[in-house]
Amino acid sequence: MARSHPITERANELSDQLKRFRRHIHQHPELSFQEHDTSSFVEDKLREIGGMEVETGIAGTGVVATLSNGEGPTIAVRADMDALPIEEQGSHDYRSQNDGVMHACGHDAHTAILLGVAQLLGESFNQNECKGTVKLLFQPAEEAPDDNGHTGSSYVVQEGVLDEADAAFALHMCPWREVGEAQVNDGDSMANIDMFKGTIRGSGGHGAYPQQCQDPIWMLGPAMQALYGIISRKLSPLESGVLTIGQVHGGTSTNVIPSEVEVEGTLRSYNPEVREFLVDEVEKAFSIVESLGGEADVEITHGEPALKNNPQVNTWLKQTMEELYPSFQVYEGPFGLGGEDFSIVTKEMPGVMFFLGCKSSDDQQRDLHTPEFDIDEACLPYGAAILAETALRYLSGRYKLEDQNQEVTTSDA
Repeated sequence: MARSHPITERANELSDQLKRFRRHIHQHPELSFQEHDTSSFVEDKLREIGGMEVETGIAGTGVVATLSNGEGPTIAVRADMDALPIEEQGSHDYRSQNDGVMHACGHDAHTAILLGVAQLLGESFNQNECKGTVKLLFQPAEEAPDDNGHTGSSYVVQEGVLDEADAAFALHMCPWREVGEAQVNDGDSMANIDMFKGTIRGSGGHGAYPQQCQDPIWMLGPAMQALYGIISRKLSPLESGVLTIGQVHGGTSTNVIPSEVEVEGTLRSYNPEVREFLVDEVEKAFSIVESLGGEADVEITHGEPALKNNPQVNTWLKQTMEELYPSFQVYEGPFGLGGEDFSIVTKEMPGVMFFLGCKSSDDQQRDLHTPEFDIDEACLPYGAAILAETALRYLSGRYKLEDQNQEVTTSDA
């Protein structure tokens, strides 16, 4: 039987510690830009490891740990820390202690894994095993933007936190894959995100005399039909796109026809041309009400762009997975039309996010962003070992970032 790689053995030794980290963070979830206790916890654990520069206040509540040993390349590894406004329904003893707030997207695991990466890399740097720099970014506010429409990744880029990095990578929990599996994808892998708000205006009036009114609720029917027809009848079935209406607001009484109705929803796409097409079609759909005697305004809010994974960096990660864990199953394919603000980083430099299998061992489907979400914590050492070893191989020169138009190469040295 082949001997385990030293870094997988060390990651396994950290397994119980990673579980404790993850459960502590899970019990104390904090919303976007409010991760004060989480940041303090991360800072304390990083200072216990030692041997690194620790900076706080990154993008508000983020933390960056920098490991450096002389001249050499620079690589960045990122985890997000924020939770969601969801009431947890789990019965386990580490369930959320903050009412209405829950780690339902795995950011508690991401943070625990990156603390494991810090431990593994800190030990390697202390033993003078590599040259160069690693930046470990514990990022706030991936889930929700602030009042200016910016998420944590936007501020990380604006503040130049990763300007010195040659490349960056991250992982995400994957509840549809088992522990010991991962999903990777080159190119567009998660969606462009846009939000729309349409306001339909009529004249309103008494519910007993609709003939005297311009009823915006009646006008809403054709507009909704047109909106839901965009994907099925306007967009090519060969393209990826989603239009979802999440909110409809209008009226205050059963016998009063309101003067306006508001409709809010989201648009998802991979292709930038499709993104523009969907926005244009949404505006056309609301304009239908003009022929019915109404008026409509449409506001479009552009969110993060599609996550574009760099094929070269993906190759590094896949090779690391296969060599550290020979029985590891690697699946290829996009991750869906969810959004991910790490895309803002990958627009600035070569980067990759992969999805790490964490399917719960109780055989229940525990999807992302649901009150039942949970993970099999056996995935934690896998994530720490894969990320740490990939960073070390880049620093050693085994993995090299070639010209984007050239074939990917790796060295067996």
